Amino acid sequence: MKKITLGITGATGIPIAFTLLEQLLKLNCQVHLVITSAGIITAKQETGISLSANPNATRDKLTKQLNLTNSENLHVYTNNDWYAPIASGTSVSDDMVICPCSMASLGKIANGIGDDLLCRAADVILKERKNLILVPRETPLSAIHLANMQKLAALQVCILPPMPAFYTHPKTVQDIIDFIVGRILDQLGLANSLVKPWGVAK
Repeated sequence: MKKITLGITGATGIPIAFTLLEQLLKLNCQVHLVITSAGIITAKQETGISLSANPNATRDKLTKQLNLTNSENLHVYTNNDWYAPIASGTSVSDDMVICPCSMASLGKIANGIGDDLLCRAADVILKERKNLILVPRETPLSAIHLANMQKLAALQVCILPPMPAFYTHPKTVQDIIDFIVGRILDQLGLANSLVKPWGVAK
């Protein structure tokens, strides 16, 4: 069973994160989820789902609202839970995805500032030479943002902006979301049917 840490920050793009969570559980991954306080606010704004600082309540709400399968594989932590296993290299995940990733969190990770669980977990992934995928959401990008991304890319971090592909002829917003989630799953080495390989007929 693949062990994935999923971080959700307050940047826009929560529906992408929730679809990714659904897919990871469907693919029988063990998911360790941490949502920042800003992420909780944005989740309410973008999806209408009211989460809380209580990890058990958040797990139950997500299971119900998203109709999650294999929810026994979902572990939720508060962003200040320093006893969470993902805070230590002795219990490191195989991969970590931060989706969406704010520029504030990206900047802290790029500069080794692990002052909350999300950034500490990313720091652990980096030091243990595991796979870190960031889905940054900001536009336009400043020179500071670009420099931080370049620093992380040089460390083999995957920078995966949520850019839609119109050659797939998306008909709904969910079609666009599914394409982005499929690309994330590709980077995790997880086979999926959300993205058809180029040249394959519909």
